[in-house]
Amino acid sequence: MTTCITFHIGPNPPPRLDKALGRDVPEDAALSRSRLARLISEGAVTVDGVVITDPRFRIAEGAEVAVTVALAEESHIGGEDIPLDVVYEDDDLIVVNKPAGMVVHPAPGTPGGTLVNALIHHCGETLSGVGGMKRPGIVHRIDKETTGLLVAAKSDRAHHALADQFAAHTVDRRYLAICYGVPDANDPRLRGIKGASFEAGNILKVQTFLGRHKTDRQRQAVSFTTGRHAVTRSRIVEPLGNPPVATLIECWLETGRTHQIRVHLAHCGHALIGDPVYGGRRKLSPKAVSEAGAVAAAGFNRQALHAASLGFTHPVSGEKMSFEAEIPVDMQDLLRALGGIGLK
Repeated sequence: MTTCITFHIGPNPPPRLDKALGRDVPEDAALSRSRLARLISEGAVTVDGVVITDPRFRIAEGAEVAVTVALAEESHIGGEDIPLDVVYEDDDLIVVNKPAGMVVHPAPGTPGGTLVNALIHHCGETLSGVGGMKRPGIVHRIDKETTGLLVAAKSDRAHHALADQFAAHTVDRRYLAICYGVPDANDPRLRGIKGASFEAGNILKVQTFLGRHKTDRQRQAVSFTTGRHAVTRSRIVEPLGNPPVATLIECWLETGRTHQIRVHLAHCGHALIGDPVYGGRRKLSPKAVSEAGAVAAAGFNRQALHAASLGFTHPVSGEKMSFEAEIPVDMQDLLRALGGIGLK
């Protein structure tokens, strides 16, 4: 089944059909420029009654455009009754606090039990046709064993607007992590690491490219010639141990690349405690953190990383929104074992 969206091109249109449609298509249609480009190539767009398949077609002011769009189909991904910690929800989006061990999106190795399966069940018929299919719009992800806040879209309009904010790096994402060592500006070793520098306030800035590891496709690796630009900042929240041998840090992202915080901190010699991929086999001295602290760190079975806060502009109302999630119990216990105060 299909629906037809009809509208007229306004004054001074862009020279290309795809750009003109992107400017003038009704906002309620929630059609992104990339989807409009696909519809043009599929022959689903007419200009004054004539099918046009060339996105470079020069369209005139006042031309009548008709776009035929397939109604949203049911997703091939099934809903599953999995408990969700819902922090906020309205007609356009949902913010959840993801637990450790949950994959965000189905993949060949994890066809079920994911956040998407849970969201499809939870949202039911309130989901709109995100990308032409009734499913939640995933605009960012966090790793399976990372806990914390994640926003998903329930409508095409919200999906496109949120995706634009992430692409423009205007979303505020803050993480709490427990790393080995103390990433302090007074450490001369850190100042000698390529890509690492310090800003005012003892803020560590790591700026590199990130891409697939040359031999291990499950890993990401730092590069200075190829890959995607990545910038991570972090600050010390609380040194742990006497003398300090670990640190509770706050990290925030200028970009959002796969494993970014984990790779950047490992590059600087401050891998996250419990990280099975980038953490190595480091041990903490019982003299610095007590026997119980050393055992707790050695036995921590996931990267100690939590997406603690998330801020963005509501894609429909324009309201500034900000959410926080308490640090999870396992990280609280680790902090206390290492002599920290524990945080919420």
